[in-house]
Amino acid sequence: MASTHSDVLAKIPDAYEAALKSGDLLYFPSTIEKHNELDIDFEITLCPALQKKQALPAPDFEVEATAADVRKDSTGKVDPFAPPYTSKLYVADLKDELSGEEFAVLLNKYSIVPQHFLLVTKEFRSQASPLLPSELVQTYLLLVAARRAGKHFFAFYNCGDNSGASQPHKHIQFLPTESSLGPPLEGLARRAQLEIAGRPFALPQLPYASHTFRFPTHMDSFGAEQLEKELSDAFLALLDLSISTVRHDPTYPPGRPSYNVIITLEHMHIIPRKYETYLLEKSGERLPVNALGFAGMLLVKSEQELEAVKAETVAKILRGVGLESVHEQQVEGTSRELQTML
Repeated sequence: MASTHSDVLAKIPDAYEAALKSGDLLYFPSTIEKHNELDIDFEITLCPALQKKQALPAPDFEVEATAADVRKDSTGKVDPFAPPYTSKLYVADLKDELSGEEFAVLLNKYSIVPQHFLLVTKEFRSQASPLLPSELVQTYLLLVAARRAGKHFFAFYNCGDNSGASQPHKHIQFLPTESSLGPPLEGLARRAQLEIAGRPFALPQLPYASHTFRFPTHMDSFGAEQLEKELSDAFLALLDLSISTVRHDPTYPPGRPSYNVIITLEHMHIIPRKYETYLLEKSGERLPVNALGFAGMLLVKSEQELEAVKAETVAKILRGVGLESVHEQQVEGTSRELQTML
C-alpha cells in the first residue's frame, strides 16, 4: 500500500538508524570547509574514508530491463534499485495521483550525509531520460512534506553519461541541509531580481551555463493538475534552453546531452554538462562532479585534493565540466521570434 509523503518523511530517521545498525547502510564521516567564490558560500566536504571505497564501474545508460531478469542488466550487473529491495534500505512506496505511476523510496546505501534518500521508479527507466511529470510532482511533494515536518531537503537528478550519475536505473536524490535556505546555490538564486516572472533566467555571476526558474509563491497549495503543469512547463523550458546551449558548442561529445537538475521549494535549476570529471593540475587526479557541485557542495577525498580544488578555484572546475553560457544570445533569439509573431 502506498504511503503519504508525510509518512515517508516521518519514517526516514528511524529507518536510517536501523539500516546503519544492521550494516546495510554505510556511513562515511566527513568535515566541511566553507569557501566563498562567485558570491556563493561553497561547502567543500572532505571525506578521507572514500579513498577505501571501491570505485563503481561506469553505468550503462542504454540498458533496458527485461522480464526475464529485472535485477540484472546486459552486463550481468545487479540493479540495486529493482525489487526485491534490501529490506533495511526500503522506506515506503508512493503512487502518483494523476498517472497512477508507482515509486519506491530507498535510503542511499553509501551515506556521507545522514538521511540521504532516493525516489526510484518501480519500473526500469533510464537515468539518461528526462524527468516525467509524475516524477517532478512526487519530488516536489516530498520537499513540501519535509518543510511541513520542520525539515529542510532539496532534490537533485544526474542525467546522462557526463552528469556524474552512478546507476542506470532512474532515481532522484534528496539531501537534508542545516539551513532553511537550502543548498548554497539557492542564496544566489533568491537574490536575483527578475524583470519578468514566470520565465527562465540565468545567474550572471556564474561563469558557466546554468538555467533557473522561480516557482510561483504558495505553489505548495496547488492542486495535483495545476502543480503538474507548473513543474512540467518549468522543466521543459529549462531543458529546451540547456539543449540549445549544447547545440551552440561544436565540440560537444556525441550522444544524448547530459545535465544536472536541482530542485528546491523555490527554484528549479538545470545545468548542461560536457564532461563528468575535471583534471586537477596540482594533483594530477580527476575530480568527479555531479549535481551537488553545482548546488555548491563539492566532495573531496583528501587534504591534498582539497588544496588542489582551492588552488584551481571552484569557478574554473565547474566551468571545466560545464558549458559556456549563451543566455544573452538565447534571449535575443526569443525576442526576435516574438517580434516576428507580432
